[in-house]
Amino acid sequence: MPTLPAPPKPTAAELDLLQTLWPLGAATAKQVHQAILKERPDVTYATVLRLMQIMHTKGLLIRDESERSHVYAPAQAQDSLQTNLLKDLIQKAFSGSAKALVMAALRSGISKKEREEIENMLKEEDK
Repeated sequence: MPTLPAPPKPTAAELDLLQTLWPLGAATAKQVHQAILKERPDVTYATVLRLMQIMHTKGLLIRDESERSHVYAPAQAQDSLQTNLLKDLIQKAFSGSAKALVMAALRSGISKKEREEIENMLKEEDK
């Protein structure tokens, strides 16, 4: 049985745009641009539109062309893409060791609240 090609990996700019689009679900380039302006007022509409067109070509976004203004949506759910990126990071940067990733993350300075949340989650897993 042939294996499916790996989903495309977004660039940093594409990932930023996805972070804006995931909560919206599906949106026009204008709607995404308006949402991005709240954080980055220097970004132009043309830049957002062009990036979304590129992301559609790469398979990162799907596009509904039935309306005058095309509506874009992420091709992958947020948790699915994050899981794929995390697996790739573990393989490339931590020699396949999830433990090494977690240890590095814990050493990088998490807050007391975050540490408590992690401990509570681990306790729940043991039950």
